[in-house]
Amino acid sequence: MLKPGDTAPDIDLPLTIDARFKLSDQSPEQFTMLVFYRGKHCPICKKYLTEIGSRLREITDRGVNVFAVSMDDEDRAMVVDKEWNTGDLPLAYDMSEDMAREWGLFVSSKREGSEEPDTFSEPGLFLIRPDRTVYFAQVQSAPFTRPDLDQLMDGLDIIKKNDYPPRGMAT
Repeated sequence: MLKPGDTAPDIDLPLTIDARFKLSDQSPEQFTMLVFYRGKHCPICKKYLTEIGSRLREITDRGVNVFAVSMDDEDRAMVVDKEWNTGDLPLAYDMSEDMAREWGLFVSSKREGSEEPDTFSEPGLFLIRPDRTVYFAQVQSAPFTRPDLDQLMDGLDIIKKNDYPPRGMAT
């Protein structure tokens, strides 16, 4: 389980915009925010990523680079890119199950008769400092709730204004 202060595993994945996302190449002012989502089959993910996409400028104005990441294959990821209203939110795909587990994400299997892929990760949200240390980690075992973006942005403001330290460094 990743905890604040740990070095985040590197990520090198394709993006739906015919480019690559590599975590170690990021140099945000404050954080890289990774939003791990379940995939194309998830209407709650669609709603959350749509909200993030519509507020992307508010987040990036706080010195945060944002990327959404899933285990979807290229075909499924391209549907998300074209059919979901995520604006300019970069979408990384083809995350392996091993990588999902390395990040401490819960992994689920397809429900019989569903449109789910055989295996997919459950949601998570991480704030990663420019030196790749974990500042904030949140993982879920089910799709039903996500971090409130208003609270998250208020938190980003508090972190910057007060040099608020990471919490939860011991388990």
